[in-house]
Amino acid sequence: MAEIVEEPGLRGRVHVFDDRFHAGELLAEKLGRYRERSDALVLAIPAGGVQVGFVVAERLGVPLDIVVTRKLHVPWNREAGFGAVSWDGLVLLNEPLVAALGLTRGDIERCVAEETEVIGRRLKRFRDGRPFPALTGRTAIVVDDGLASGFSMLATLKALRRGGVGELVVAVPTAPESALGLVRPHADVVYCLNVRSGPFFAVADAYQVWYDLGDEEVVELLRRVEPG
Repeated sequence: MAEIVEEPGLRGRVHVFDDRFHAGELLAEKLGRYRERSDALVLAIPAGGVQVGFVVAERLGVPLDIVVTRKLHVPWNREAGFGAVSWDGLVLLNEPLVAALGLTRGDIERCVAEETEVIGRRLKRFRDGRPFPALTGRTAIVVDDGLASGFSMLATLKALRRGGVGELVVAVPTAPESALGLVRPHADVVYCLNVRSGPFFAVADAYQVWYDLGDEEVVELLRRVEPG
């Protein structure tokens, strides 16, 4: 079971980060043991995770790259998700929620197809023809701007494990205890500065400034770093 490293003074609080760049700076301070490690790279989940990951990679002096995993959106509420699909086709479902929502196999297949198409577009746009970095035996620091249900991170971790990664590190500014419990068995260590509990959770509540990152901003950040 992975160790969870948090910032006790931030537990349960809201609006603790100025923006994603600020969150990345604080997260990088916790990740000092990986500074300038030749085997390490930061893998950010677009879109919001790229702003956090950019700062983390820059502060640690390690390469930055991306892994594209998408939430499977509830058809009538795109803010809610019932699972996730990864760039390599791994599909994870929150089975109790699928049953509670009454989603049919057709509903699920349509959502998977829609998000798989988005993944393809994002890979083409963000990678711009670059091959995926070699992962065998490497330390992958997987960064997002926060966890909600945790299923997108879980799908990412499972895909990376079967890709041969060595040490698998989760690094997020904020997450609920339930999501951390979901991903913890699948990582070697989990860094989360702002751990929260309770029935309601929104990643945006951890930030003073929050907005949906556009593709152009993601591309510009990726152009400024050396890929892994």
